[in-house]
Amino acid sequence: MKYERATVHVRYDDHVAVVELHRPDAMNAISNALAEDLVAVMTEVAGQTHARAIVLSGAGDRAFCAGADLKERNSLNDDGFRAQRELFRHAFGSVLSLPQPVVAAVHGFALGGGLELALSCDVVVADETAIVGLPEVSLGLVPGGGGTQLALRRLGPGRAADVVLTGRRIPAEEAHALGLIDRLVPAGSARTAAIEIAQQIAGNSPVATRAAKRALREGWALDYAAAMDVEDLAWRTAAFSADRKEGIAAFNEKRRPAWPNEEP
Repeated sequence: MKYERATVHVRYDDHVAVVELHRPDAMNAISNALAEDLVAVMTEVAGQTHARAIVLSGAGDRAFCAGADLKERNSLNDDGFRAQRELFRHAFGSVLSLPQPVVAAVHGFALGGGLELALSCDVVVADETAIVGLPEVSLGLVPGGGGTQLALRRLGPGRAADVVLTGRRIPAEEAHALGLIDRLVPAGSARTAAIEIAQQIAGNSPVATRAAKRALREGWALDYAAAMDVEDLAWRTAAFSADRKEGIAAFNEKRRPAWPNEEP
């Protein structure tokens, strides 16, 4: 099954939704149209209970996403910039707030908003061609799609400052060592690897994986005691669900779980 907008496509492969930014001639740069399409697609995907995991990828050979479309921005006045700001915040938020686990499949350039989209995912898989960075300060801007805060939470203050304040481009191996990339794979295999990870996630309990994602996301900015309360709520959500009963029964009967919302 496919669902397509002009600049963002999605196809469903069993319980995995593969979302593709589709402006290959523009290195999948984020225009107003792409931002609007991304919101529409992510809203559609979020409501599909059969989609248990999501892969976010980019079309073409050159880039996952090269960031904001600077040619379009060059034509904007201040009012246009303000309007685009709200649209872009909505677009990045539509990825960050997805209830399903999301795996980014990064190849080539992931700069500015492109890296921010990847960091909005739960797991970032990149191949050896990846070049990432947050170059906004070199353009008189500040990362505005979550870049400062997502980098801070992944890297800590010193390394985040290095990435954000220099605006430098970072090759795949260094980005992996820093923690901007979670899994580094051979050139040309990012999407395949990301789909394999998403399929592994999708094979687990839908209730447990969504609850675990909430605990991870909601707990990262809290003190330890408050975060443990978040984890306890996630545990209770899963432990007293039909998924828990099926998961334990399947383990003892040495069979694959048939999760309650799974189609026959």
